[in-house]
Amino acid sequence: MAKNLLIIGYVWPEPKSSAAGTRMLQIIQLFQADNYSITFASPCAKSANAFNLESIGVKPVAIELNHSSFDGFVRNLNPNVVLFDRFMMEEQFGWRVLEQCPEALRILDTEDLHGLRKGRQLALKTGEPFSLNYLFNDTAKREIASIYRCDLTLIISEAEINLLKTDFKVPESLLLYLPFLLDKISNSDIEKLPKFEKRTDFVSIGNFLHEPNYNAVLYLKETIWPLIRKQLPKAQLLVYGAYVPQKVNQLHNEKDGFLIKGFAQEVSNVMQNAKVCLAPLRFGAGLKGKLVDAMQFGTPCVTTSIGAEGMFGKLESNGFVENDPKEFVNKCVALYSDEKIWMEKQQNGFDIINTRFQREYFQKQFLKRVEETTKQLFTHRLNNFTGQMLQHQHMQSTKYMSKWIEEKNK
Repeated sequence: MAKNLLIIGYVWPEPKSSAAGTRMLQIIQLFQADNYSITFASPCAKSANAFNLESIGVKPVAIELNHSSFDGFVRNLNPNVVLFDRFMMEEQFGWRVLEQCPEALRILDTEDLHGLRKGRQLALKTGEPFSLNYLFNDTAKREIASIYRCDLTLIISEAEINLLKTDFKVPESLLLYLPFLLDKISNSDIEKLPKFEKRTDFVSIGNFLHEPNYNAVLYLKETIWPLIRKQLPKAQLLVYGAYVPQKVNQLHNEKDGFLIKGFAQEVSNVMQNAKVCLAPLRFGAGLKGKLVDAMQFGTPCVTTSIGAEGMFGKLESNGFVENDPKEFVNKCVALYSDEKIWMEKQQNGFDIINTRFQREYFQKQFLKRVEETTKQLFTHRLNNFTGQMLQHQHMQSTKYMSKWIEEKNK
């Protein structure tokens, strides 16, 4: 029996620009391994960095926001599974999917918890400790409502699974842990990587459309890097990222060794030639793709507790986790200068990838859960009264706003 998947994307996947793009391709590969025919639809305009989905057998379709043309499209496609890329897409299209294809399994991929990231950003701005007062923000309320309206939600971080269960009281039956899905790093792969003495420079990388990345680079420029240069006056920091705005380009200073390099065509080349990766993130959520890249290519990292969250489990990190700026700098210098420490931390990174993010294990778990939930969909939904309540017409402000906009645009 043919199985059809519709993915409704917030943006078109850009694996060279962001970890979100890489994750989306990993999810596509999961479904393809179970012989799904896949359509990827998005209301977003494509950029030059968009991945060629047709090259991997996925059909791309442009759709419109607030337009009934989607109703006919999804009804004719009649997918078995619909996956929403971030809660905003579920808000926009979830009610239409429910009306036209009520038997389709609805899955939400959060990417990371937007409400958690927003709450941490608000706390940082006020200078106050992060608390439930900041966590229970308007973005979180919308996101949790979306989780309840869906049959299954993919969560990339164990820390976020625990937060959803403990602080938001979301039933475990609605959640599935699905981290980055990676191939094993073999000894032969490791042997091919440049050694300590062949590597130079610090590196920082991140998509600048993502606010935590800009904040981290500004923090590097104003606080961290001047202290590193005092101890390592000849060191350089290479800053890479997609969609570099002018306010970041203005931070470029060759005299200080603070170099804005822009878009990285091949992250592998950038990362494996660097000696240390810096990720002083002060707010954010989810798993950090930059740390995964660093571990895969043997580059130890110094990051914060925000950056490390959900990444290492009970294993030793691939570098150091420090929130105090002076200690952060001291650990940067130690990694950069001491080959023994550097090699130990590099090996930790390989162990983490090979232990915690193996594609084969999570693929089996994921496909099994999708199959089980599909078979028991009626009972599964019956046990989710909160989700039924949030589908009720009096709660669907997004639906009626969309209908109003459509009428207004006629």
